[in-house]
Amino acid sequence: MFKDRTLLITGGTGSFGHTVLKHFLSTDIGQIRIFSRDEKKQDDMRHDLQLRYPEYAEKVKFYIGDVRDKQSITDAMKGVDFVFHAAALKQVPSCEFFPMEAVRTNVIGTDNMLHAAMETGVKRVVCLSTDKAAYPINAMGISKAMMEHVVTANARVAAESGGPVICCTRYGNVMCSRGSVIPLFIDQIKAGKPITITDPNMTRFLMNLDEAVDLVKFAFEHANPGDLFVQKSPASTIEDLAKAVQKLFGDTGTRIIGTRHGEKLYETLMTHEERLRSEDMGGYFRVSADNRDLNYDKFMVNGTVNTMADSSYTSHNTNRLDVDGTVEKILTTDYVQEALKKLNK
Repeated sequence: MFKDRTLLITGGTGSFGHTVLKHFLSTDIGQIRIFSRDEKKQDDMRHDLQLRYPEYAEKVKFYIGDVRDKQSITDAMKGVDFVFHAAALKQVPSCEFFPMEAVRTNVIGTDNMLHAAMETGVKRVVCLSTDKAAYPINAMGISKAMMEHVVTANARVAAESGGPVICCTRYGNVMCSRGSVIPLFIDQIKAGKPITITDPNMTRFLMNLDEAVDLVKFAFEHANPGDLFVQKSPASTIEDLAKAVQKLFGDTGTRIIGTRHGEKLYETLMTHEERLRSEDMGGYFRVSADNRDLNYDKFMVNGTVNTMADSSYTSHNTNRLDVDGTVEKILTTDYVQEALKKLNK
């Protein structure tokens, strides 16, 4: 499906964008456009591509812009076939202190991107969301939950007007992505300092960057308008994650510092309500969009008593990894493998 086509990645200089390039660069894809607002990261990425992949570097084009500015994303999208939308503010504490910035990027920015896609003839759009959007308690999660509703609303409009197929993915913690905890743990160990953990009993889903890209590719290939896709993911406690990192890099002790602004004890990938209308697709769940219209009179007569499933899908009730299982999981990341090579030199 990607042969000779053009793919645009918003927020393309982030961890997800780098991993997408690793997956697609040597394929028969026509062009990959990196759209972001950080010229330094774009320049670093450009030089890295020229150094490591000189035969493929010409496939990648860079566009400075911001999803907050609809004109800049519209200009970058002309001639694009597919979009992976990864641009976001995703740090929980910073979004707590600056919630309107999260709204401008995660909500309004997504709406700008989707309207640009509909106006320029894009065929498919996959938007990236987070487990924090399910039963959200913090500003980042609330803004991402609103983003998902913006996606659903625009997917409905696009389907009715012959526009792009628009869908969404929701995933848990992506190990070793920008701002995640494993690189922090490794840096603390290297400095000889104890690992700082918030709550030993806190659980988090664990997936690596390659799995995040695989989820987006699966959604791309199987989506109906407005679908939400979730990968079945294992989880571990923060205590076991800390022990797993120390098993690989050395035990410098731990220090419990308490939860940060807006943190949950566990995360939810599918709510009770979503699980009721979910479809098990093997390694993934598809949650179909609620395609009822605003004519609610008929639902007063022909309604349904089933409003939610018995349980949501959370990091507390998914497959729980022990310390050894967590070690095996984090070893699937390039970041940990590279860090171990440097340690053992």
